[in-house]
Formats: sequence, structure tokens, C-alpha cells
Amino acid sequence: MAKTNPGRFFEDYTVGQTIAHAVPRTIKMGERALYHMLYPARHALYSSDQFAQGCGLPFSPLDDMIAFHVVFGKTVPDVSLNAVANLGYAEGRWITPVWPGDTLRSVSEVIGVKQNSNGKTGVVWVRTTGLNQHDETVLEYVRWVMVRKRDPGAPALETHVPELREAVAAEDLVIPRGLDFTQYDFTLAGEPHRWGDYAVGERIDHVDGVTIEEAEHMMATRLWQNTAKVHFDTSARPDGSRLIYGGHVISIARALSFNGLANAQMVVGLNGGAHANPCLAGDTVRAWSEVLDKAETAAPGIGALRLRLVATKGGEPFALRDANGKYLPEVLLDLDYWALVPL
Repeated sequence: MAKTNPGRFFEDYTVGQTIAHAVPRTIKMGERALYHMLYPARHALYSSDQFAQGCGLPFSPLDDMIAFHVVFGKTVPDVSLNAVANLGYAEGRWITPVWPGDTLRSVSEVIGVKQNSNGKTGVVWVRTTGLNQHDETVLEYVRWVMVRKRDPGAPALETHVPELREAVAAEDLVIPRGLDFTQYDFTLAGEPHRWGDYAVGERIDHVDGVTIEEAEHMMATRLWQNTAKVHFDTSARPDGSRLIYGGHVISIARALSFNGLANAQMVVGLNGGAHANPCLAGDTVRAWSEVLDKAETAAPGIGALRLRLVATKGGEPFALRDANGKYLPEVLLDLDYWALVPL
């Protein structure tokens, strides 16, 4: 029997299947230092113990996207090692903050499968849960991924496409215990804009750009232990390029959004997302946002903004789709999320 793992192919998934992913990972301040080195991340709650304590927390938690990357990375060998592309996200919630020293692991349930018409690939939907050392849920989300078939001639699996909510309801967002923005320091945070300063339909050009370097992408993908072949192996794609990990683009765009959304301190919900077009080394990523919805919360001084975050590799700000409703070729990411903002 072979001792190596070639990864799962489309026909290896069945609806209802549960996959416990290896290997648990203890996260410390090194991950924060590397995260802030790789991305222009400046949100104050994740940068300063003093600022976090002023917001009612014992000290600064690790960035919400660190939790996402680590939980996601655990799933790759079992879900997307043989992927063609990661397609989208839904029903994501950050439940418990991640503190330095926490150990994270991931478990996924297969909730849908659908073979593509070409017979060579299929789409698999999984619901992933990230857990800490206390078996507390840190993060949960659904994603769907296009996976190669081992045998294109194999019979198609019975199609089951899950019904997913359009958005996480505001009342289902989880506010970290103790978080309180009533004494929020806008000067230290970097911008004066409160929840009430944003209007539904408002669009924000985040102005800045970051050119993606091959070396930084490779470092990030190794940091998150993402082993998908399309990110490492130039023979895995017909054009010989290495596809930039979609989460890398998410973190760059989130960091760029600081300019205009510096007070959107915590990401607590992931309503949907699409990696619209491939991103390659040398692309310069820019970002813009649109306010989709607003909600007050029961937590002191805290409101929630539902935001669309769009990352592009060129083109005019606020351009998203063509006349036929297809994403423009320069659009890399279309992400719909909830963030916590001071009232």
C-alpha cells in the first residue's frame, strides 16, 4: 500500500462525509509579526495591547485573517490539493478571538457535490469549523472548490447543491466578550469616521496599491501551510505560472481598506465571496469598498457595517461587471463581509 497521499479527487467526496484535518497548530506572536510583514495591516485593535485594553479586551487578539488562513490551510490537503480553483465562500462567522498560544485545528463536512459538464472536474462544497484547544469554535464558513476527477470516465456523482443564506443576519454576529467601544480612541485608531458617518450605497476608493511579489506569496502560502499544487508547482497549470493564493489577495485588500475604513476593526461575518479572476505575481492589487448594510448591536458603542470589498489589478475604481453581468477581467476578488465599527 502506498504511504504517500495524492489528495482527494472529485469522486472521493460524498455528501455527509466528515473530515478531521491534520495537523493542529499553535499560534504565537511570530505569526502576527509575519502577517504584518506580508501585508500593510494597520488596524489598531490588532496592533496594540493598550488600544485593545481601552476597548475592553485583556490584550490584543491575533488578526481575524490569521485565524482564517490557519483554519483554511489545514483543510487544503483534504479538500483542495487537486483543485483547479477555489470558487467562493458563504455563511462565515468568527466566533471566538484567537489569542497568542492558542492551538487551532479544523474539521470539515461535505455538504454538496456537482460534476461539471466537461466530465473532467466537479464542484465540492464543504462547511469548515476551526476549533481551539478548548474545543471552542473559533471560526466557521462554507466554501466551494473546483476539483479534478481522477478518472474522467467515472460515472457522475449524484448532484446535491446546498442552499446557502445570502448573508449572515446581523443578530447572528458574535461580538467578543467584553468588547466595548464607548471609550474608543479615534486619534490612535487613525481616522475619525464613526458608524453613523457611513451611508448604505456609499463607495470608498482605498487609493493605495500593492504589487504582489513571487517571493512574498510563496512565503505566505508556506506560512499558512497551504499545499495546493497550483500555488507551488509550475507544472500544475498549463501556462506554467503559480496561482496566487486567494486568501493572500483577501488579506492585501483588507489591509488596503484601512485607508477609509480604519475603524472597521474586526471582521465578524463572511457573507459571500468570489475569486473572480486569477492573480499572478507582478499584478498590482488595488481595492475599493461599498457599504451594503448597517446594523446596531447590543454591545456597548458598537455598530456593524456590511461591506463589499473588491480587489482589482487595474481599471477604474467601482467598475465590477460588464454589460452581460460577468466580472470584468481586472477584478480579482469580490468579498461581502461584516465588520465592527464604533458608533
